[in-house]
Amino acid sequence: MPTALIIGASRGIGQEFARQYKAAGWRVIATARKSDDLAQLTAHGCEALPLDVNNLNDCAGLAWRLDDEKIDVAILNAGVFGSRTNGLQSPQQEEFDQVMHINVLAAMRLLPLVLPMVENAGGKLAVLSSRMGSIGLRENNVAWLYRASKAALNSVLKDASLSTQKATCIAFHPGWVQTDMGGAGAEISVDVSVTGMREVIANSSRAQNGQFLSYDGSTLDW
Repeated sequence: MPTALIIGASRGIGQEFARQYKAAGWRVIATARKSDDLAQLTAHGCEALPLDVNNLNDCAGLAWRLDDEKIDVAILNAGVFGSRTNGLQSPQQEEFDQVMHINVLAAMRLLPLVLPMVENAGGKLAVLSSRMGSIGLRENNVAWLYRASKAALNSVLKDASLSTQKATCIAFHPGWVQTDMGGAGAEISVDVSVTGMREVIANSSRAQNGQFLSYDGSTLDW
């Protein structure tokens, strides 16, 4: 039975990844911060683990709990948007710290711990980025703090891809998805987004290592 690790599975895209992999017969290890969310994941048949990605001890504890695991697919989904600014509006220190810590620092703490487990299985590792983090495709400066954090996350993923000869590391644009972050007026449902990403992951190989891909498999400019 293959194993999927979903970091940040309390709702939205992360929860749908956990649901779909479980429905496909996988063993699913999923993390969340709140007890109610953990109980819901357990009810879905997942192995639910408490994790606050902002807590260094929690991150270290995850590595201890998963010591010697072989992870076929790891998804780092935890993220936050921040203010929907227009133009060059300076963020407050507290908001900057929150967005950068969750979207970037957490990945820099977790990837060194999770990547060896993925390598043990010759598996796939994906981070949930955004087209908004692309510098090459950028056409406006809306939400520039979020954009900066996702551009930094892309850099972190690229470095991870250069650190392995066994795993396949991918940054994903999930599409404009109907979640709390994307809003009800977004283009696609969570089911469509996750189904697409799962298919891309399943069909990927080392040839895709270090790429920035959309949920439909198309390659995006960094």
